[in-house]
Amino acid sequence: MTLENKLGLTSSADLAREEERISKKRALELFENGMLDKLEAGKLSSLKAIHKYLFDDLYDFAGEIRTVNISKGNFRFAPLVYLEAALANIDKMPQSTFDEIVEKYVEMNIAHPFREGNGRSARIWLDLIFKTELHKVVDWSKVDKEDYLLAMERSPIKDIEIKHILRAALTDDINSREVYMKGIDHSYYYEGYTTFKTEEL
Repeated sequence: MTLENKLGLTSSADLAREEERISKKRALELFENGMLDKLEAGKLSSLKAIHKYLFDDLYDFAGEIRTVNISKGNFRFAPLVYLEAALANIDKMPQSTFDEIVEKYVEMNIAHPFREGNGRSARIWLDLIFKTELHKVVDWSKVDKEDYLLAMERSPIKDIEIKHILRAALTDDINSREVYMKGIDHSYYYEGYTTFKTEEL
């Protein structure tokens, strides 16, 4: 079932292609127009602003917290009844060390605040925290897809794997357009357009 979209597309494949094309273009604009540097690192408001910028041409819900319960495989993301409180707690989590930053990222992944586009938005949000707090960013081209997905799947129980993977990929080349765009390109590689199960309320 194709998500309702502003382009009126009814084919999942067509929507996936347009979503990639448009959100990549918008992600590059985010980097080049300096908007990212004006956002407060680690805040939900900043993640919402990133999501809205990436997906506003595609979805009415861009930048809006989801109103459905979603799951992927056997994993159910934060239920709506707890979502608001979970996001408020994540906003207050510390982020001054590498471990704290990754723990905050893991919690945001569990929350999965948006109907679609969580991974792409959250990886830009994560890099903004790393850049602000540690003067580092992740070179996503050094992160293996399968290792990353498995580590993220296990991260709610044990986050040592995802910490190891991300630490090994850190670079101090924080203003590189090339490094930034590698991250955007790899967003689609990691997500693979996985269909989420939704439960309308």
